[in-house]
Amino acid sequence: MKRVLSLCLALALVVASSVVAFAKDPVRIAYVEWDCATTSTNMVKAVLEQEMGYEVEILPVAAAAMWQAVGSGDVDGMVTAWLPVTHGDYLKKVGDKVEDLGPLSTGAKVGWVVPKYVTINSIEELKANADKFEGKIIGIDPGAGLMRMSEDTMKAYSLDNFELVEGSGATMTAALSDAVKNNKWVVVTGWSPHWMFGRWQLKYLEDPKGTLGGSETINAVVRKGLKKDMPEVYAFLDRFAWDTPDQLQMVMAWNQEPGADPYENAKRFIKENPEIVKKWLGK
Repeated sequence: MKRVLSLCLALALVVASSVVAFAKDPVRIAYVEWDCATTSTNMVKAVLEQEMGYEVEILPVAAAAMWQAVGSGDVDGMVTAWLPVTHGDYLKKVGDKVEDLGPLSTGAKVGWVVPKYVTINSIEELKANADKFEGKIIGIDPGAGLMRMSEDTMKAYSLDNFELVEGSGATMTAALSDAVKNNKWVVVTGWSPHWMFGRWQLKYLEDPKGTLGGSETINAVVRKGLKKDMPEVYAFLDRFAWDTPDQLQMVMAWNQEPGADPYENAKRFIKENPEIVKKWLGK
């Protein structure tokens, strides 16, 4: 009996050792807690875990820290690089340490957004209407490229009677929601794709000086060496792309429903869109 137990124990140890030897290393993805970034990051996590058998850790950080983490190799990548303008400065700093895998969503845009009932159409008209906006431009987190561009825009248009209010994506949309509810004038730092364009009637203010950039793409960026270290993960991230911005915006809208879980909604999308997932997996 002792011999049988010893043999069973030895066999168990061999099996356990084999499992450890062939276990996949965890994948680390950094992101900024913007709605589009949260949606794409959870989609990547769900596909890697549910379809490819990886363990994935997603790390919410500020934009500058996200780029630094990919550049240093502390994380494996991200799927929320706004290029060529919004995150252009970050890319310049770590360009030789990362690899840009190209767009996962096209037709992206950043700018200053107002409700459609606001009767001005250009940033040039803001200065003369500061009192209607209570002298505030509602911003997001201070480390965001959009905030840096907004500061440059305020200087370019001499908006010295305005204050750029720091906050987050959530505080920005909360201020927008309150203004729309009360039919007040408000201007916020915004971007698309974003669920707010599906919820409210909004418009971008024209930017004649071009300080807020033009059309952009949202790209996947990974650390140098990922292709060699994790070829499967690299290939998936290289293929990962939304068919249309509306598709991304749809899942973002799901994530705004009461009690929504972005990871569960990613699993829902995977179940409802097997052909798209097959393309991501190269099948």
